[in-house]
Amino acid sequence: MNEPAEILLHSHLPGIPVRRGKVRDVYDFGDRLLIVATDRISAFDWVLPTGIPDKGRVLTQISRFWFERLGVPHHLLPETVDALPLPDGVSASTLRERSMVVRKTRVYPLECVVRGFLAGSGWKEYRQSGTVCGLALPAGLVEAAELPEPIFTPATKAESGHDENISFAQAAEVVGAEVAEHLRELSLRLYREASAYARSRGILIADTKFEFGQAAGQVLLIDEVLTPDSSRFWPVESYRAGTNPPSFDKQFVRDWLERSGWDKHSPPPPLPADIVAKTREKYLEAYERLTGASLS
Repeated sequence: MNEPAEILLHSHLPGIPVRRGKVRDVYDFGDRLLIVATDRISAFDWVLPTGIPDKGRVLTQISRFWFERLGVPHHLLPETVDALPLPDGVSASTLRERSMVVRKTRVYPLECVVRGFLAGSGWKEYRQSGTVCGLALPAGLVEAAELPEPIFTPATKAESGHDENISFAQAAEVVGAEVAEHLRELSLRLYREASAYARSRGILIADTKFEFGQAAGQVLLIDEVLTPDSSRFWPVESYRAGTNPPSFDKQFVRDWLERSGWDKHSPPPPLPADIVAKTREKYLEAYERLTGASLS
């Protein structure tokens, strides 16, 4: 495995308007945006003080892979960061593999969540009521069971804290009935197509979330796509219904934080080196399984 690259927790483009999320720094270049995926990692609604080497590169390259593979209009532009008028003293080389130049869109304020397996908050709700986001499911399902058909369970977009699950009727109130129906059909189609491919590469996509925007009258797939941060990836070989399968994401981080004694209300503690290394390995393995290539 390659040696870790230097960790980037914050990018700096002086003089360029920026909006910083939990993981991404989004710069406004007028007619285009530059999305920089840092190595920040969040858990339990906190951004941790310790970064994961190569995480931003993995998230960007996996998203690029899916944008190019999925047959749907998207916001990714062909040019790279080298084509942008960067401030003096800023090197494009530090951003190239972890950034995307994209079209501006009017973002639909919905998280378009698709679930193919019973996990996470869906499993918790099912145990209580036999439903997931208000949708009735067959009786007798166990944790991590594959659903008879993937289901669309939208959520509101939250700038901080948790997104809130809403019904399809509520989603239609937010974006309009015609748009909501289109986003549901598109999300389910993309999930089925991606799931079939990922399964052939040894990964089950238990659930994922898509985001969409509109530009020039066209609906575009935006943001990150089918990454370990936006999806629950399980290895095919260790999947067992009735268990909580291991995943290709930040579960090592969540598990360590749960054991650490952290109260989840005060700033989180730094991560130990072994947890950082194990988490990096999982992100890299997800990239390598999906793409068939090693991160350069």
